[in-house]
This record gives sequence, structure tokens and C-alpha cells, in this order.
Amino acid sequence: MEPNFLPTEVILTHPRQTLGSVQLDWTPQPGNYLDLEGKTYAVLERRHRYQLKAGRYRLHKIALYVQSAIRPSEKSFVGGRWIIGDASCGYNAHSEMIRCAVNPDGPCKTCRFYKSAEC
Repeated sequence: MEPNFLPTEVILTHPRQTLGSVQLDWTPQPGNYLDLEGKTYAVLERRHRYQLKAGRYRLHKIALYVQSAIRPSEKSFVGGRWIIGDASCGYNAHSEMIRCAVNPDGPCKTCRFYKSAEC
């Protein structure tokens, strides 16, 4: 069986510009990272574009809104999803997009604000 490739337009949010169109064999969710032409981008938003064909709407392509990012080295698996940083810290945002309010750039290992979540 042949893989189902999705035509995907990648759009940089700031400054607003199209980075190009690619064929992806996976469906990126907000919070995922995408490598394109040697650079890494964080997916902020995904929009579906449909086309009316033979009386039915069909998925025509996907638009990904991204920003330049560095892939985080610290991740935790919580509730069936990956989050950034150490989930045992009380300040952790439990998000795929932001680590925490007091040290958003990390790293968690040497953070002087670490507070156990059990407190």
C-alpha cells in the first residue's frame, strides 16, 4: 500500500512569508517540530484547505503556521503526550509549546527556581 502524502504549505508567522510547499507522510500537530531545509520550526497552528470536487468536499492541502525554534532537549511524557521540561516541577506548564513561566528557555536541570509539584 502506498503512503498517503499530504500537500502542505509551510508559512512563517513573523515575518509573514511562505517557506514553501512539501509533501508530508504525517499530520503535524501544534507543538510538533518540523525540519525544513536545514532549519527547525515549531508548529503553532494547522489549517485545512478543502476543495469541492464532484459534489463533495475533499481535503486539498494543509497550511502550517510555524516559527523558528530550537528543539528542546528535555521532554517528559505525561497523559499520553510529550511536554517540554521536567514534569515534576511545580512551575512546569505541561505544554508542548512552553516550558514554564519562570524559566521558559530552560534547562530544567540547573534551574534555581525548581519546586517539587507535590508541595
